[in-house]
Amino acid sequence: MKTGSTNTLIIGVGNLYRSDDGAGLCIASRLREFVPAGVTVLEESGEGAALLEAWKGATAVILVDAVQSGAPPGIIHRIDTQRQQIPSRFFHYSSHAFGVGEAIEMARVLHLLPPSLLLYGIEGRNFSEGIGLSEEVEHAAAAVLALALDDVRSFLAAEADQGNPADREQQ
Repeated sequence: MKTGSTNTLIIGVGNLYRSDDGAGLCIASRLREFVPAGVTVLEESGEGAALLEAWKGATAVILVDAVQSGAPPGIIHRIDTQRQQIPSRFFHYSSHAFGVGEAIEMARVLHLLPPSLLLYGIEGRNFSEGIGLSEEVEHAAAAVLALALDDVRSFLAAEADQGNPADREQQ
């Protein structure tokens, strides 16, 4: 998992060829341009076992995906998985029997959740075949990009505050 100097990971989930389902992948692609060096950005299909493997060893994970819970399109859900369970209704359209919600909840039961895992779910409007995001999801994607960057900065600041105990002894 880790390719840089931090244990911070961003995972965009989705399918670019299913309209709004590509939101997580679009955001991940855009975030690559803005994240600090050492933060790893991945794009995944949402298959649960692959997600469990992807975040293995990470201390801070931001996962971004399109959801369909019945809320209006473009609504952003932010779930801190250390404090909340994933509502099963979010991912009922997934083509994976073992997808994002199931992966997070299985990791919780098996004590395999990263110390910090934030899920951003963007309510989609259109999950049919096609390329491109609906207007509401495009606006939400821009907002999630900014929110995720703020979260990354917070993770990195917390990591720097904790530092290496050997480094503190030398100071």
